Amino acid sequence: MDRPLEPILLDDDEADRLLGELAIDAAGIGTFDWDLVTGELNWDERLLELFGYGSGDFDRTITGFYVRIHPEDLPAVSAALQAAIDECEDFESVYRVRLPDGATRWVSARGRTLCDTEGRAARVLGAAHDVTRQVVGDRGAVAVLEAMPAALYSLDGDWRFTYVNAEAERLLGRPREQLLGRRLWDAVPAAVNSVFEAGCRQAVATGEPITFEAHYPHPLDGWYELRAWPSPDGLSVYLIEVTERRRAQEDARRAAERLAVVAQVSRELSEASTPQLLARRLPDLVAPGLADGCIVSVLDDHGHALAVGSAAADPARRRLLEEYAQARLEALPALPAVVDAFATGEPVVVPGAEAVDLVPAGEARELLTRLAPEWMVGVPLRGRGRSLGLLTLLYAAAERPAPDDIATARDVADRAGLALATARLRDLQRDLAEELQRSLLTAPPQPDHCEIVVRYLPATETAAVGGDWYDAFLQRDGATILVIGDVVGHDSVAAAAMGQLRSLLRGIATSTDAGPAGVLSRLDDSMGLLDVGTLATAVVARLEQAPDELRREVTQLRWSNAGHPPPVVVRADGRVELLTGLRADLLLGVSGDSARHEAVITLERGDTVLLYTDGLVERRGEDLDRGLTRLRAALAELAARPLSQMCDGLLDRLVDPTHTDDVALVAVRLHPDGR
Repeated sequence: MDRPLEPILLDDDEADRLLGELAIDAAGIGTFDWDLVTGELNWDERLLELFGYGSGDFDRTITGFYVRIHPEDLPAVSAALQAAIDECEDFESVYRVRLPDGATRWVSARGRTLCDTEGRAARVLGAAHDVTRQVVGDRGAVAVLEAMPAALYSLDGDWRFTYVNAEAERLLGRPREQLLGRRLWDAVPAAVNSVFEAGCRQAVATGEPITFEAHYPHPLDGWYELRAWPSPDGLSVYLIEVTERRRAQEDARRAAERLAVVAQVSRELSEASTPQLLARRLPDLVAPGLADGCIVSVLDDHGHALAVGSAAADPARRRLLEEYAQARLEALPALPAVVDAFATGEPVVVPGAEAVDLVPAGEARELLTRLAPEWMVGVPLRGRGRSLGLLTLLYAAAERPAPDDIATARDVADRAGLALATARLRDLQRDLAEELQRSLLTAPPQPDHCEIVVRYLPATETAAVGGDWYDAFLQRDGATILVIGDVVGHDSVAAAAMGQLRSLLRGIATSTDAGPAGVLSRLDDSMGLLDVGTLATAVVARLEQAPDELRREVTQLRWSNAGHPPPVVVRADGRVELLTGLRADLLLGVSGDSARHEAVITLERGDTVLLYTDGLVERRGEDLDRGLTRLRAALAELAARPLSQMCDGLLDRLVDPTHTDDVALVAVRLHPDGR
């Protein structure tokens, strides 16, 4: 007995998909999928049949599509498809397909360009179907060609015009009656010996289509895209004007160059901390990005030159431009154009010949005459309401510099002026802080039982002054106190806070006989009571002797550490010991109730104690242990030298010339009493 048929259950999505497929089949529509990244073009079976391909004949490339399109329709189809790809838009076209048996079929195609997240075309999906019955013979085909927005003409084997559409008539400036039957080279003599002739002859010689862009001379006088493809009957040429597109591309390129210059200038100015460095770096960024030559002149408050630098796009003219930049320095503040620029703060644009006349007779004028710029632009370097120098641009082109280029030059000059003003203010603050700091770092005492050497090295001028300090003094019982400290921060505020802490610590230590831990505890209390409002690290050490220790010629070193790098002892025999046994306590200023600890070791005559700030051992990007290892190695090599030479040797070996942190140290070497 036959079983009854069971119904097939479909969900809504499957039903919609099936209905869609049935509709496509009923309409005779074929589909395509073109991957623009790999170049692979996939057609379904219906589209293969529509274009006259067998299942294994189609090579899945766009070329396989183009070879089936009628030569007279190919330019419009490829242009529409390329425009859809360029703009990430939909594609729509009607064209003829030439089948292998010679028959012609009209096809209507629609597609959609899919773009990636960055707006670049990545894929084209679409469909096509046969519309031959809807096209009325040759009249429809002619209408399509005549309506094309691109010039299309065909040439026979002797380069004579056989077809010219309406747009070709307009571009070539002649009616088709004057073109048909004439040789291309006679009708359009401007094409002779041009890239257009070379391209067309290459297409005929190789049998391969060719596409390129070039500037077409008179009578077209514009940029054109030419596509030429050979056939047994001759050559078909598609020509479309792309002048506006080229202009837009050139504008975009120039805008990108200007943005790149401004961005690079911003990066470089963050490191150009001196007038000399700015004058040396800035011209190379501006030329050739904005102009053919550039001079940067930095002046002081009295109009005297602090620094000058130049750069030329042409290497052969760099030396000449450099000589001119130096020769005009003395007269620069008095030049009329410069006076105007400084007075108004606005760029001044001067023709080259006029600029030569403005320069006083002498070497500078002779050099500028030899440079022979077509245009010169002067832009003041302004910062905090003052003109601090001049940015001079030289142009070799006859056209007046574009407004966008001048606006970009002004942006660059404003950034440079602000950098100069900031550097001057920073220098002033640093000088004041350094002077304050040095005024507080007094010379150490020289007890009869030891030698004390101190050193202070401020940070380089690319960084602000910090709050490093050292100190050495005697307590009432004759003990020697050594101090090394570092206030958090790098500015005049840190230097002032350092002065407060140094004075407080001195007062506490000299008014009592408290040990190092007691001194630091009382200092912490005082900071809280006085609302000092800063953090600091410090080591306080005390050299002390009982009567029997005096007879035995030994000294006790007692110390306490508030978050500071550990002291170092160099024994008389050259051994180096890091005093890491005592764990560092909290920084000063964190909590007035924190416990302070201290430790004691015995020193003998000839031993050396070194206290230092972190600038001696720390490096950006590495841990403290590596710096301490370098310190121990350097001390082992320098141990036998006199104490002053040992300290200088440490600074030479361990401190980079461009160090960004202050360095302070105090060293004590014990020697026999009464020496």
